[in-house]
Amino acid sequence: MSPTVRRRRLAAELRRLRAARDVTQQQAAQHLDCTQAKIGRFETAKRSPTVGDVAALLEFYGVDGATKHRILELARDARRRAWWHSYGDVLPEWYATYVGLESEASSVHTFELEAVPGLLQTEEYAYAITRETLIAASEPDISRRVELRIRRQNRVTGRDPLELWAVIGEAALHRRVGGTEVLRDQLRHLLELARRPHITLQVMPLESRAHPAQVGPFVILRYADEIDPDIVYLETHAGGLYLEGENELSNYDAMMDHLRAYAHEPRESLDVISTRIGEL
Repeated sequence: MSPTVRRRRLAAELRRLRAARDVTQQQAAQHLDCTQAKIGRFETAKRSPTVGDVAALLEFYGVDGATKHRILELARDARRRAWWHSYGDVLPEWYATYVGLESEASSVHTFELEAVPGLLQTEEYAYAITRETLIAASEPDISRRVELRIRRQNRVTGRDPLELWAVIGEAALHRRVGGTEVLRDQLRHLLELARRPHITLQVMPLESRAHPAQVGPFVILRYADEIDPDIVYLETHAGGLYLEGENELSNYDAMMDHLRAYAHEPRESLDVISTRIGEL
């Protein structure tokens, strides 16, 4: 399990235990001699508490025995470094959180209007789109970012892959990222991946009517264990936004259902991609 997911579980446990003891965040902060905001960051997984802080909180909440041992182990694991931390030179903290969440997801449902989703990109396409979107990045930084993206793809090409359902705007099939040959190879790659039973692709036609997701791309991450809540991820040039509210999740679930209905059926989508390859 990734440290990111462990940190979320730890946050949920700390919230639950404090509520069970009928203790306020302010009282917990006084016990730790820290600010209430710090306790809030612990309980929203925005900061990993030290094992010492967790031990002190558990003592305050009257937790001992097997439960105490389990939560302290969770606290230790939440502070361990994962493989993607070696890319810290090009990986901002907000995106490291996403990679950690993605690494443990059981399924990913995503909508991309203008580009092929990162988990489905060829190395050449990934390099070209990174170079063209991060205009101030150096060549070494671009190469590192591409290397990270390709390693992330183990979640769909490796053992025990996640289930991926991607709706891609037809514009992405026409935008010549990296040139004609790079785009042609990318589209062939999509056809190969779509043969895998855990990957479903749909193409949103250019002539489709207005749809709810015209505001931009999004990713819905789902988890097999009920203790790990699903999450919606939105990305901008300024950073990432994570939505976990029940209403927010239901809205994006409904949005994804609409997109599936508006898009070409999976088999028809592969025909659209094959036709586009022929045009190139």
